[in-house]
Amino acid sequence: MSSRSPGLVPAARHDRPHHRPRDPPMNKPVSEMARLDASVWGRVHGVGFRYFVVTRAMHLGLTGWVANEQDGSVHCVAEGPRADLEALLEMLREGPASSIVERVLEEWLPYTGHWGTFSLQSSGHRGD
Repeated sequence: MSSRSPGLVPAARHDRPHHRPRDPPMNKPVSEMARLDASVWGRVHGVGFRYFVVTRAMHLGLTGWVANEQDGSVHCVAEGPRADLEALLEMLREGPASSIVERVLEEWLPYTGHWGTFSLQSSGHRGD
């Protein structure tokens, strides 16, 4: 018999649990909230880039995820106040000291409130 709690089914590797849309922070109107979808190319694998992003995003109070991609890039999707996302974007352009950022592609999208936290996803994650 398994030690798992009854009724819990493990998710597939790339599946995310269903989340109720998260309300924006109490002091921020939805109009100031956004989603940043960014991909970073350069020497960004094997240098702690994802951990760098997770710690910065969590410090800023953002939600979303970051993952290594099979093409050698790092993909980051984050939601929160636009000003905090812009600060994260600047950090993505710099990266940790051991990285070399060559290019960052960014896309700004509407806030959805999909995530409750910021997480590190496994390699090749295909998220929202």
